Amino acid sequence: MQMRPQIQLQAVIKALGDVVLPAIDPDNRLALEQGKLAIGLLTLLAQQLPVQFAFDCDELARLIATSGELANAAQGGAGTQAAVAALNEATLAAGRTLDAARSSPADVEAAVRAMRAATGALVTEVHRDGDAASQAAVQAAVLAMSKQQLLRERSMLLMQGWEPDPKAVPPLADLLAR
Repeated sequence: MQMRPQIQLQAVIKALGDVVLPAIDPDNRLALEQGKLAIGLLTLLAQQLPVQFAFDCDELARLIATSGELANAAQGGAGTQAAVAALNEATLAAGRTLDAARSSPADVEAAVRAMRAATGALVTEVHRDGDAASQAAVQAAVLAMSKQQLLRERSMLLMQGWEPDPKAVPPLADLLAR
């Protein structure tokens, strides 16, 4: 069970290329072609996924930069002026969004890894030299957080079919909205 899309994609690409494609009847040209197209598309997706967020931020920054030029160039009646006002409002909102997006998904993933390591080190030390009350409180906090995280991971991977009762696992969107 793997949650990182980059690893999932590589596993699917390898399975398709090493197992599925060779098993297709060589006389079935359409099936071979479609298999190769699927591998190609998944390979492209694997290349684009790590840069998609930066791509979107880059486009947003260029749209923000261009909006001022457009607003200055736009001359006209009430409709044009209303559109300029709407563009200015959208530009302000987009600027706030872009400012909030300065951390990349890779930065967030690295922070998650760092927090896991620091949390693990604290748990180890508290159980090595902490008093019984501290050990119990740390254990309770870690178990509570782990229970919530596991529920989200189970929900994220629900479509893989591992859950004996899928309806008992809340939709991921609902869990993330909380």
